[in-house]
Amino acid sequence: MESQRAQQALHLAVTAAGERLVAVGERGIVRLSDDRGHTWRQARHVPVSVALTAVAFVSASEGWAVGHSGVVLHSTDGGETWTRQLEGNQVAQIVAQDARERAAAGEAGADQRLRSAEALVEDGPDKPFLDVAFVSATQGYVVGAYGLALQTHDGGASWQSLMGQVPNPRGRHLYQVRLRDQQVLLCGEQGALFRSTDGGRSFAEIHSPYSGTFFGALILDDHAVLAYGLRGNAWRSLDYGLTWQQAQIGQPVTLSAGLRLRDGSLLLADESGRLLRSTDNAAHFATLPLHPGTGITGLVQARDGALILSSSRGMSRIEPEAIEAGAKP
Repeated sequence: MESQRAQQALHLAVTAAGERLVAVGERGIVRLSDDRGHTWRQARHVPVSVALTAVAFVSASEGWAVGHSGVVLHSTDGGETWTRQLEGNQVAQIVAQDARERAAAGEAGADQRLRSAEALVEDGPDKPFLDVAFVSATQGYVVGAYGLALQTHDGGASWQSLMGQVPNPRGRHLYQVRLRDQQVLLCGEQGALFRSTDGGRSFAEIHSPYSGTFFGALILDDHAVLAYGLRGNAWRSLDYGLTWQQAQIGQPVTLSAGLRLRDGSLLLADESGRLLRSTDNAAHFATLPLHPGTGITGLVQARDGALILSSSRGMSRIEPEAIEAGAKP
């Protein structure tokens, strides 16, 4: 039997693992639903008590979660039990070793990165990861505060720093990583947008239309992207950052989550609890007459079409009929 404290805890992300739903949040909480979000229970074993900020599954069984203190967790049983693959001290050593090798090779800008990496080691394991994404059971990425960015090619058995590839000398926080085939898109504070087209081997900075923070992005197709964040800012580019158009959101409230539904439409959620839907690839958004509550942190669609939301007050479910009715003019 779940405690009321767990049910009402701050939940920071939710995803699907096959038919199952997996949500993560404060104090190492991992909760599972096998009935499309109607009921939830806690995972059997989670080896940490720090906040977990993001979760991703590549199959019904295999997934990863990340969080504070640089932790990366791995599950092979659909989220029932988790093992720790990485923690903050290891992260600092990985970043520092990569910076030393680049500095020794005389790479441009490597000395500054080495100083930053050495400071990371001195600070200890206090830097959070903020997102995780895997394109397969072997290839994945984690990003976080102060420009932290790592990749794995063996399912997390080993990790390599990406901080030498990402042109982020100021160490801007990276809030999200999105994947599409060999495309890797990173977004973060102060308008940070970075793109790789070769599976993370190299990154280029995308011209940003906005100097504030982007908390998330959606890759719409091979050339189009939607970035969203502070004060209701949502920007769409159809040529991957050469030109941008601002989406009309209606209120200057921070956009906190985004999702492409299975029917192809797009959803954005803001901190006030508004849900906005676009049926024309982010050219226009309309507010849905649904009020799931404030503090939305994550969105996922259940197998029956229902919308599942993580928030500062726990988990909630919006029936598919309500979504469709709300979308009608």
